[in-house]
Amino acid sequence: MIRKLSILDRSRTRAGHPAPQALRDTVELARAAEELGYHRFWVSEHHSVPGVAGSAPTVLAAAVAGATRRIRVGTGGVMLPNHQPLVVAEQFGVLESLFPGRIDMGLGRSVGFTNGIRRALGRDTGDADRFEEQLAELLGWLDGTQRAHPDVHARPAEGLRIPAYVLATGEGAGIAARAGLPLVVGDLRSRSRVSEIVEAYRKEFRPSARAMEPYVVVSGTVAVAATAEEARRILVPEAWSLAYSRTRGSFPPLRPAEEIEALEMTPKERELYGGALAGHIHGTEDQVAAQLSEVAALTGADELLVTTSTYDRTALLDSYARLARLARSQGRPPDVLRPAPASGSVSELRRSRLRCGGN
Repeated sequence: MIRKLSILDRSRTRAGHPAPQALRDTVELARAAEELGYHRFWVSEHHSVPGVAGSAPTVLAAAVAGATRRIRVGTGGVMLPNHQPLVVAEQFGVLESLFPGRIDMGLGRSVGFTNGIRRALGRDTGDADRFEEQLAELLGWLDGTQRAHPDVHARPAEGLRIPAYVLATGEGAGIAARAGLPLVVGDLRSRSRVSEIVEAYRKEFRPSARAMEPYVVVSGTVAVAATAEEARRILVPEAWSLAYSRTRGSFPPLRPAEEIEALEMTPKERELYGGALAGHIHGTEDQVAAQLSEVAALTGADELLVTTSTYDRTALLDSYARLARLARSQGRPPDVLRPAPASGSVSELRRSRLRCGGN
């Protein structure tokens, strides 16, 4: 097993539930994650995606931090090419000032995924190529070393120690290594590729004031249930949304698994759907433990960031509870995962809130 467990929630919308409910679902899930003893809880940035409500990660992170007390809170991530580094520094400075010692700054190098979104953001694909430069500027705003804008200061961020993480694949891993920052890499369906990226990152890593040694977070979907088939059904809504987006160009809200399983799919849809289901970590607790042990041996990861989304919120919560219980059974230190309730789930009050009007 991997030493630390954390959650990234993408605020996925669900059929029949408006986008504001997805944001409230994220906050409630964060409360449950804290109760279950997860190490950190991150939120994501997506623009103009019908199936995702999380477009303003620092705002949502503030709501999550305000609703919790102990769990680390951050972004997975703020897409730095979409923003001015000064503004990002200021936003995280406010977060760290309000919730000292609990804020993480996860940063990615993606820009809007369509021409229309990029135009609306005032960005283009070339901005992603400036990520390393933007990252250096952002870190300079935080530690007071930036000199490009004399007499300008990122307040209240300057002088605060806000841990920074780079979300990356390929070239981005080299940027993390050269900056001496922790790396977040996924997804675990391509484990050999993840292993190659991690190995290159460790070889190229340069110690810095922010990290003296490499630190690797691997991210991916994990679904745990009483049976392998129940765990597989947790994966079905997200897999169908991905297949749908590949054939229709729009990423839709999640639908119930039983509706998807009753659909008549074209051969192409069936192929894409099967591919989207394949390779994820899922099964019973014993099966998942074995798969996570393989990932740990392959990558030597310091932390696992779980990114599971599904329509059935009760099944999702139960999966996270089972994963927490599994980590405890593997002898995780008590400061990593605090004991969860004996049932392996959270309180009935939390369970009812997470249903959010339906499974």
